[in-house]
Amino acid sequence: MTERSLQRLYEDPATPFSSGLERTQMQAAMLAEIASSSPRPLVAVDVGCGDGMATAVTTSRCEQTPGANVTIIGLDWSCAALGRARRRGVPVARAAIDGFGLPLASGSVDVVIMSELIEHLLDTDAALAEAGRVLVPGGRLLLSTPNLAAWYNRVLLAFGVQPLFTEVSLQAIYGRPGREIVGHLRIFTRRALEEILASAGFVDIDITGAPYHDVPRPFRPLDRLLCRTPSLSSILLASARWPT
Repeated sequence: MTERSLQRLYEDPATPFSSGLERTQMQAAMLAEIASSSPRPLVAVDVGCGDGMATAVTTSRCEQTPGANVTIIGLDWSCAALGRARRRGVPVARAAIDGFGLPLASGSVDVVIMSELIEHLLDTDAALAEAGRVLVPGGRLLLSTPNLAAWYNRVLLAFGVQPLFTEVSLQAIYGRPGREIVGHLRIFTRRALEEILASAGFVDIDITGAPYHDVPRPFRPLDRLLCRTPSLSSILLASARWPT
């Protein structure tokens, strides 16, 4: 699998760029709380902003939160995604967090948002190092990613079925339910996510759970209930601090 093949996937108009609204709202509330408790205006970058839906929702939530003064800029390497985000009114720039890194000065950003991004990256270690580089001392990383050990994936594996969120090809879906190919390369459990964040130098790591928008309707109440146990939840929401 190469960067060129991934680029073709992400420039394909059929590739989905948005993820669940409920997860987005939870992450937006986390940023609004950080911004409202800050004595000064903050700058945040939404790395891998996709079509800008999550960025726009987060911006709106912060604007409606008293004292939450934060400017959010969307970054993505897909021109197709950036075009959609721009049409939503999101300020954007083309950039990738791995490879050559972000076009940002060291210690220049208060919050790095990585929503449903890390599972798409070839080099997760370089990406987290780059997030730490651009963060101010004490800055925050807000990250969300699918949970390999979600409650239904444990059931699927017990019956020999490929877990949801995992992909073995960029051409088709094999061995699991679903039809969308989105380019997932790295899928984390709660423990793995916590350990890689700590290894990258982040501290005060807090991981909570969020629901998955494509869970069949009859199972959604159970999915929301199990979010209270992050290791079983559909989506992992991480908040971590770059040390001072």
